[in-house]
Amino acid sequence: MKPILLQGHERSITQIKYNREGDLLFTVAKDPIVNVWYSVNGERLGTYMGHTGAVWCVDADWDTKHVLTGSADNSCRLWDCETGKQLALLKTNSAVRTCGFDFGGNIIMFSTDKQMGYQCFSGEVLVNVKEHSRQINDIQLSRDMTMFVTASKDNTAKLFDSTTLEHQKTFRTERPVNSAALSPNYDHVVLGGGQEAMDVTTTSTRIGKFEARFFHLAFEEEFGRVKGHFGPINSVAFHPDGKSYSSGGEDGYVRIHYFDPQYFEFEFEA
Repeated sequence: MKPILLQGHERSITQIKYNREGDLLFTVAKDPIVNVWYSVNGERLGTYMGHTGAVWCVDADWDTKHVLTGSADNSCRLWDCETGKQLALLKTNSAVRTCGFDFGGNIIMFSTDKQMGYQCFSGEVLVNVKEHSRQINDIQLSRDMTMFVTASKDNTAKLFDSTTLEHQKTFRTERPVNSAALSPNYDHVVLGGGQEAMDVTTTSTRIGKFEARFFHLAFEEEFGRVKGHFGPINSVAFHPDGKSYSSGGEDGYVRIHYFDPQYFEFEFEA
């Protein structure tokens, strides 16, 4: 499984996101650059320039007309996907950590950090579920939106029912999990993580476990690993067709991995 390497950022990757069709891959990092790539060959399509701080999050709407980004420069920005023109600027009191479009693309959501005397910005809490013992780093929905998976510093990823928020499965590792994604057509989940970023310089890349790790959704057992990053993996995403996945790392690289034929023929033995 030879990856396509995308090198368009000078600092650590913070999030990667496919559009709905999967032909485009959006990447953001701790630099102020927002990139969009053709996922089939890794060619860079364009750059959205305007942020002045680390960009923490990115999303594209249903028909990929607009792109939304949130940054440590205390702003959410709306872009025209095709031209790269900034269409709107929403200023906040603190760093924007997560952002996204609603199903119709007419409403945006975002959350901010609690900092500099400002509380985090959020809506009314309807249900509160605490299954993790430490910070949650990532939440991703399944393709049909019936489930979601969380990634946590407590060395686990957990599967939940979207309607009831009932905890279904737990995937355990020996390192903090920074990101987790669900396959759209197999009972597979991919986890990315490693050490805390501050600990990376004190260990060699050989013993740092910078691998994408694959687990069976039902049996909660690990069945494969993919090495490659020279630092913790900060974001993982499955292509909407399930034939490839991408990972973004602390090393500043994004890697697109197309699965070998054996992956599709593999049958898990419980």
